Amino acid sequence: MNVDFINPFLDAILNVLATMAQTEAKAEKAYVKESVQAMGDITGMIGLAGHQVRGSLAITFTESAILDIASKMLGETLTSLDGTVSDVVGEITNMVSGGAKKALAEKGYKFEMAIPSTIAGKSHTITHKTRGAIIVVPFTTEAGSFCVEVCFEN
Repeated sequence: MNVDFINPFLDAILNVLATMAQTEAKAEKAYVKESVQAMGDITGMIGLAGHQVRGSLAITFTESAILDIASKMLGETLTSLDGTVSDVVGEITNMVSGGAKKALAEKGYKFEMAIPSTIAGKSHTITHKTRGAIIVVPFTTEAGSFCVEVCFEN
């Protein structure tokens, strides 16, 4: 997979978390995902389609990480994975894909985004609708971890 497609998503998640949640995240070593098992407790997912490229993005958060991030974004203490947290995950997913869309458009790749969806629950699965390697980049924050998954057709 072309790194030109991955880095805009990574830059966007770092930017969104820093500006919207005053949260610093540190990337760990990327790897190719071999299963559909989510690495976290709640996931935001969005499809991306264009003439040159088709793919999807999933951002999966551990409960501790997203409760901290969502609490900071909303200025209130959240204690459970409820509808409010699900909405925040969807909005983060939307902002990250929008930021990446802008960066990729500057490189000549244009695509449209679907409406983000969220999936919650222990041991949920993530199914990317495109055929391609699923690249996972794990991140750590002071409150917990999350992973960004990017999958584009070759």
